[in-house]
Amino acid sequence: MSRWTPCKRRVFINKMRKLGFAAPEPGGRHFYMRCGTHTLPIPNNSEYAVPQLKMLLKEVERILERDISLDDWEKL
Repeated sequence: MSRWTPCKRRVFINKMRKLGFAAPEPGGRHFYMRCGTHTLPIPNNSEYAVPQLKMLLKEVERILERDISLDDWEKL
């Protein structure tokens, strides 16, 4: 059975682009990715730990109004 693993920032951004988010834009302390009228702040660290990744994905699920399972995440 698969488990959540840390994710590199570049890989996270590529997967968000596949989900319909625009390219990262600079602003303030963080970069931002937009999907329609929603904005997702992207942390600047080079790798996201599992708890941080899950927190970001919960926000993405809220924006997209659908669940993202581990299998869905790995297929992106």
